[in-house]
Amino acid sequence: MLGFGTEVFKSWSDEQRRDEIGKLVQGYRNGFPIQLLCQMATDIAGSESSAKQHLCALLTRKERKDIIKKEAGTNDDLRGLLTTFLL
Repeated sequence: MLGFGTEVFKSWSDEQRRDEIGKLVQGYRNGFPIQLLCQMATDIAGSESSAKQHLCALLTRKERKDIIKKEAGTNDDLRGLLTTFLL
């Protein structure tokens, strides 16, 4: 399924994508839902693996581990999703 603006994001440079994903990370820090961060980062980056690269560059390993612990709790499905994106 293609997300919002996917065609527009294809024309962006890697730097533009990183900047926009960085804004989403800031949004997460201010309460934006983590699932939406992952989905929108994928849409912007063009793939899950590219989204992961951007997120790993924007968040320290400790931050990423803390996000998984905080957000997933005992939800194994969410833990799996977040691990895919953040570790």
